[in-house]
Amino acid sequence: MKRILVIDDDRASCELLREIFVAQGWAVETAQTPAEALSLAAQIEFDLVVSDINLEAEQSGLDILRALRQRAPVILITGFGTLEAAVEAAREGAWDFISKPFKVTEVIATARRAMERTSETEKAGKDTEAASRQSAGLIGRTPAMIELYKEIARVAPSRSTVLIVGESGTGKELVARAIHEHSERARGPFVAVNCGALTETLLEAELFGHVKGAFTGAVADRKGLWEEAEGGTLFLDEIGETSPAMQVKLLRALQSGEIRRVGSARSVRVDARVVAATNRDLEKEVSAGRFREDLYYRLSVVTLRVPPLRARRDDIQLLAENFLRRIETARARRLRLSPPALALLVSYSWPGNVRELESAIEYAALRARGTEIMPEDLPPKLQADPARARFLSEHPSLAAIYADLPTLDELERRYLIHVLNEVGGNRMRAAEVLGIDRRTLYRMAERFGIKLSEEP
Repeated sequence: MKRILVIDDDRASCELLREIFVAQGWAVETAQTPAEALSLAAQIEFDLVVSDINLEAEQSGLDILRALRQRAPVILITGFGTLEAAVEAAREGAWDFISKPFKVTEVIATARRAMERTSETEKAGKDTEAASRQSAGLIGRTPAMIELYKEIARVAPSRSTVLIVGESGTGKELVARAIHEHSERARGPFVAVNCGALTETLLEAELFGHVKGAFTGAVADRKGLWEEAEGGTLFLDEIGETSPAMQVKLLRALQSGEIRRVGSARSVRVDARVVAATNRDLEKEVSAGRFREDLYYRLSVVTLRVPPLRARRDDIQLLAENFLRRIETARARRLRLSPPALALLVSYSWPGNVRELESAIEYAALRARGTEIMPEDLPPKLQADPARARFLSEHPSLAAIYADLPTLDELERRYLIHVLNEVGGNRMRAAEVLGIDRRTLYRMAERFGIKLSEEP
């Protein structure tokens, strides 16, 4: 029988995870302090350790990870899903990283994979050496973003080329910068070039450089951006816009690790990691004969997909508030979103993704008369349905809960928060309003990553 050690400073969380694992036929021991956990680990051989990162003790889940990672795979759980947490967990050798609120099926599947691990995958988890540095600006706590953080943490330490795929405005360059900043090349340059913004001739000269006299205006030898990226990362944005002739030259440089300046007969070896990005479907472009198949496979050793904003609506408030804080810093003016305005933001489709959201927030901040952004302050296209906007303005408490047609899980989470706010965090009163017992309330709060008040 598999044995699992669960560590969380919250007793209800421990019991919830115990019930989940016991139902799978696994034996479970729980601990609420690092000292208790280490004591149990000294007496019992465990097949898996599952620990919260934040244990409200002198030692954290990362300390547990460092102490026990050689004995068993460790899964870390946190209520604050960030790129830094994922990178730190990977750097210290965690098997995986799960963000609250988690799904029971996800926890079970991750635990099962960890206990059935091969020696090769275990080594891969322990060999990650990404430096834990400041985030390159990625923001989000939805499952899609947590998965992206984990992929960045896994790929950053390697030398492999990476292809980042996503719609315009999703933040592909931020992902590329995050890969660079959490790699061993972080102290080297990060050089970005937009392949779609230059003609073929200009792009070749920009990337590879030129020698004196190579063409009119080439009055001296000049390094290209590929050479400028020596020891660092070269980011080729909009790689799908390149011409067939340029694709041949890119493939040659990637295969040989050498570039040749325009007008030169001599090749120069360059040590630069290449990360590319596109908003096109390159597989379709290959099938249509517009993109070289061999270049596609050379670029897509690892492919990361950046989710569109409409697929991570729960991050919209987080992003919007972050943009507002930047505006406050620049203009020394405090602003906040009203519930109806937030509801409009969440319900909009965002074809321009995060970039469009940032523009909308800046527009609203300029129009806001007081300290609160109202629906009428937002761009007109977000107010296409006046009746709906008026209803949300008249019913702000309903706006935050129902306006964006949430899933049943999300609706349950929002209603639980609403009830807790209405009863001042009183757990007994909240359970009565919801028509459930307090044990069920604890499980709900744990599932949605909601911290309950210490008051009864």
